[in-house]
Amino acid sequence: MKQINNEHLWEHLYWLTILAEQQSFTRAAERLDVSKSAMSQKIKELETLAGVALVQRTTRSVRLTEAGQELVNDLTTPFAQITQSFLAICDSSGPVRGLVRMTAPVAFARQHLIALISKFLKIYPQVRVQLEVTDRIISLAAEGFDIAVRHCQKIPDTYVAQSLCTTRTMLVASPTYLQQHGLPEHPSELIHYDCLYYPRGSKLPSWRFQHNHHTEIQIAVDVSALFATNNSESIRDAAIEDLGIAMLPDFSAKAAVLAGTLVEVLPQWQIIDEFAHQIWIIRPYSAKVPRVVTVFTRWLRAQFELKNQSTVRDD
Repeated sequence: MKQINNEHLWEHLYWLTILAEQQSFTRAAERLDVSKSAMSQKIKELETLAGVALVQRTTRSVRLTEAGQELVNDLTTPFAQITQSFLAICDSSGPVRGLVRMTAPVAFARQHLIALISKFLKIYPQVRVQLEVTDRIISLAAEGFDIAVRHCQKIPDTYVAQSLCTTRTMLVASPTYLQQHGLPEHPSELIHYDCLYYPRGSKLPSWRFQHNHHTEIQIAVDVSALFATNNSESIRDAAIEDLGIAMLPDFSAKAAVLAGTLVEVLPQWQIIDEFAHQIWIIRPYSAKVPRVVTVFTRWLRAQFELKNQSTVRDD
């Protein structure tokens, strides 16, 4: 086993902190953009130099030994400070540059973010954006993301959140389906229709409504659930194919409504407690935020503000 000189020791120690963060040789290697074998070799070299085991390996997981955890605890803060200091120097002058790692819900990213990110990258050619589209709620710090777009009601206290846009929930169906089955005039009539929905566990859905002009009037309806899927685009497409009445966030339904392939149902009723009414852009709390992240976040929020103003004028 080769010895590690001081010049390379810092790299070995840093890789150990990434392994501790990811708790997997595979994920740590992906995070560092190296091979799994290179990752394993680095840790073996570090353990040989230290003279003690730093990692406990099993077929399913990776855990630090007591010595390994103690070492990582001592390293985490200094490495974070070094990173922040370096980023501050890079950000202090010159063009905006660097990498933004972000995550966003699948449907919202496809329908609204991709075009905006493309526009941003043309304005700032020295910036790179790495977008992971997933409906899974993940830990930004643990998986190395700078920001996330979240469609939710409440943001954890450990995050800094800024509003990106508001949304509302809609009921929609195809013109053909409504011609065949008639247009419902009251939420209670939905029990006679095929309904398409986003599943919340194994229970059949009970949709709750509140009248737009008489908010004291509320009703819950146990609908007949013909089709369910955890992707709003798939629900929208099923509705376009005349499968039934779908409950969707407006960002998935609006384009089809404007195109005439879907029609809004019961617009005088507000759907409550199904989808959040706000979309946020969030980041982990940090005293120093890379300039590229700040610029990208501000630009993205400005674009949605312009969209909102355009929608208000059109209405």
